Amino acid sequence: QLQLVESGGGLVQPGGTLRLSCAVSGSGLDYYHIGWFRQAPGKEHEGVSCIRSSDDSTYYADSVKGRFTISRDNAKNTVYLQMNSLKPEDTAVYYCGADPRCGPDWGTRLGYWGQGTQVTVSS
Repeated sequence: QLQLVESGGGLVQPGGTLRLSCAVSGSGLDYYHIGWFRQAPGKEHEGVSCIRSSDDSTYYADSVKGRFTISRDNAKNTVYLQMNSLKPEDTAVYYCGADPRCGPDWGTRLGYWGQGTQVTVSS
């Protein structure tokens, strides 16, 4: 069983940056890829990015490609999401999750996820 704890959300102006962190603990990590999805009010949840456990290759949704970067520190069991050039439409609760697949359908077969962290982009 995995536990995921997010941190790093907050209020930022358009064009600003934030870095989210996801601390991962527990057993069974080898069966999952870790990533981020977001949920905005009145919208479907969107898989944002994931990083494959096998080779650290990554996937990004078109809406964030070129602005967000996912990475991980294996020594700290932590996955990061660096968010640059933030836009008001990035406002959402961001969740860290574990899914056995990492690709365009990431986040549709989540086995575990955290409690979420609010990101608000507003002037």
